[in-house]
Amino acid sequence: MLKEFERGSSDVDWCEANYDIVPAIAEFWNTISNVLFIVLPPVLMYLFRPYARQISANINLIWWMLAIVGLSSMYFHATLSLVGQLLDEIAILWVIIAAWGVWAPRRFFPRFCHESRKSFMLLMLGAGAVTTILAFQYPAMNHVLLMPLAIPCILFMFSELKRCNNCRVIRLGTAAFVWFSLALTCWVNDRLFCHIWESVSFPYLHSGWHIFIAIASFELCVVMAYFEAVTMAPERAPTLKFWPSDRCDLGVPYVSFKLAAAKPVKACYVSSMMI
Repeated sequence: MLKEFERGSSDVDWCEANYDIVPAIAEFWNTISNVLFIVLPPVLMYLFRPYARQISANINLIWWMLAIVGLSSMYFHATLSLVGQLLDEIAILWVIIAAWGVWAPRRFFPRFCHESRKSFMLLMLGAGAVTTILAFQYPAMNHVLLMPLAIPCILFMFSELKRCNNCRVIRLGTAAFVWFSLALTCWVNDRLFCHIWESVSFPYLHSGWHIFIAIASFELCVVMAYFEAVTMAPERAPTLKFWPSDRCDLGVPYVSFKLAAAKPVKACYVSSMMI
């Protein structure tokens, strides 16, 4: 098992030259480009305090898991070890599974769930456990197979946007899709056309993937959190705001409420243009 911890033990190696900037870090730019995954979760936990109290504390689970994605990715790109690869990919897998469980629209639940969020979360836990086992069995395919798992999240968002008349929410959802498209473009180019980008001395597109997918992920989460708030507590008039300034759609988006609630809604955990 110790050999899986060794540097370079992973079969996955991105376009950036190894140990080219810092002797102790295999892919320097691919490592530090995960910074948004580390910096934004504490900010969002603070901004979403009313949401966590009144709608669902599961929102903090998502923020913690996104931070773990960032830390795991940093470890992987710093070492290119097989253990780092598995930590990175399994962290991504579980944050996607958690997002499905927390925010998938109830009308898409299987019939046997009877529109029960708890039942659907348990179903997602089972699916996550099975997929995790497969990830350990076939690590070479993980980075390709994970991508399609994000597609339902985008489809869920668009299905909700079609029913939405809040222009600010629609703009944020559209921005999330644009960032996701840019991220996917970077990922594909770095994976398949590395020789071209090396020829122009710019083998850093995977760093762009980290930055763009972080922005897309956080914006997508905020959009879906808004729709869940509208479903669970329409009487509180959920609204979308931006920090530090709400004068325009720039900054960190979050869900706020125009009206106070009489008492918190109980919830239990389950084990825009952003700048």
